[in-house]
Amino acid sequence: MSKHERWNALLELLAANGRLDVEEAASTVGVSAATIRRDLDELAEQQMLVRTRGGAVAHGVSFELPLRYKSSRNASEKQRIAAAVADLIDEGAVVGLNGGTTTTEVGRALALRVAGGRQPDRPSGDAPRLTVVTNALNIASELTVRQQIKIVLTGGVARPQTYELVGPLTAGVLHQIALDVAVLGVDGIDPRLGVMTHQEDEASISRLFAERAQRVVVAADSSKIGRRAFARICDLSALDVLVTDKGIPSDTVDRLTEAGVKVITV
Repeated sequence: MSKHERWNALLELLAANGRLDVEEAASTVGVSAATIRRDLDELAEQQMLVRTRGGAVAHGVSFELPLRYKSSRNASEKQRIAAAVADLIDEGAVVGLNGGTTTTEVGRALALRVAGGRQPDRPSGDAPRLTVVTNALNIASELTVRQQIKIVLTGGVARPQTYELVGPLTAGVLHQIALDVAVLGVDGIDPRLGVMTHQEDEASISRLFAERAQRVVVAADSSKIGRRAFARICDLSALDVLVTDKGIPSDTVDRLTEAGVKVITV
C-alpha cells in the first residue's frame, strides 16, 4: 500500500469515527505502528488532523477532508445522484455549481448529456447548449474543453481543501448574474438548522448561488442527511429539490416534504 493509499484509508477512518488509535489503525491498514505514527505526524503537519498521545482526532464539528481524499467516498451514489440532477436541467439553462465531489460529478453528467445530444458541437459564436457558472477551479477545468458548454468562472481566493474560489471578488461576479438553477453540494442537512457546510466563506458564496437562482437543487448522498457542520448556508425553505440516495430515512423524507422540499431518491 502506497503512502497516498494509507493516508486515504486513515482519513476515511478518522472521518467515520472522529478519532484514531495507532495500534487499531495499524491493524486495520496492515502496516506497523511506527509507520502509522509517521503518517499521523505528517498529516498533522498539513493540519488535516490533530495529533494526540496514542493517535489522532478530527478537526471541528464535522471533519472536512480535502477534496482529493473525499472523491472516492460513496462514489457510485454520487454518480447516480449527478445523473438524476442532470435530468432536471433543461437545455440552454444557466446553471450554478458550487464546489465539492458531488457537484463535480454533476458537471461531468451535464457534459455527457450535452455530448450525447443530437446537435453537433456548436460553431464559435453560436449560443451554447448550456451555461455553467462555478466558483470551483476543478469543475471549470474539466468543462472548459466542452465546446457546447459556456463556462463562467468567478474570481476570488482559492481554498486548497475544496478548490473553491471565495471572497468579495467571487460575490461581486455572482451579484451581476441570474441563474436558472443552482446546484449545491453541502456537508450537512439538519432538519432544524437547514443546509450547512464546513467553512463560513464557502457558505456565504453558496448562499449567494441560491439567492441568484430561480430554482435551488441540493445534491447530497444520504450520509449528509441529519448531519451538522459549522456554517449555515440557508433554511430548508430556500430549497426546491433534494436529490439523494435511498439511504435517507423515510421520516426525514416526510419532514423535508412538509417543509416544501421535493425529495428525489436514486
